[in-house]
Amino acid sequence: MIETHPPRKLTGKVTRVLQASGADFVSAPVERLKLTFEGIEGDFHAGMSRQSGSREPWYPRGTVMRNERQISILSEEELGEIAEGMGIDKVDPGWIGGNLVFEGIARMSYLPPRTLLFFEGGVTLRVDGYNAPCRLAGSRIAEATGAEPGPSGDYTRSDRALAFKDAAHMKRGLVAWVEREGAITAGETVTARLWEQWIYPG
Repeated sequence: MIETHPPRKLTGKVTRVLQASGADFVSAPVERLKLTFEGIEGDFHAGMSRQSGSREPWYPRGTVMRNERQISILSEEELGEIAEGMGIDKVDPGWIGGNLVFEGIARMSYLPPRTLLFFEGGVTLRVDGYNAPCRLAGSRIAEATGAEPGPSGDYTRSDRALAFKDAAHMKRGLVAWVEREGAITAGETVTARLWEQWIYPG
């Protein structure tokens, strides 16, 4: 017999909204996020499509593909755990490119693919899956916290950047794409709808 878990609903709160308006993924607080089917207007990760990278080894790098990574979602609780694991005071969500920060959803990074996120203001996001930590995000933490750079001044190889990968394991948050357009502001309630779950036995 295959063990299944029934559908569930979980409720949390949006504590921060951020946008990456520059030339890279680093984000900064904004009053609200305006979302279309292409993602956050003006955000570094906006677009219906994107180019494949190291996360998609089955394609030649640079292959145009569907952009399922429009939105980066983080958890206040998990950010605190990452900081503790790295021995630093905090991990600012902007350092690692967060767009939305939630509180109140336990073990948020474990929410499964296809989870629907319904926001009080009317937006719906669909979770693509877990956003695994990388050294590039770790390097921004190292820079921001005054850590020593690695060889030749390369922060991606600093001890603190490397520590991020272990400290953020299954705490790095989620990526999602826009299913229903609208705007999101801090303070909104968010409801996560989990579908029935099972493990494919092979």
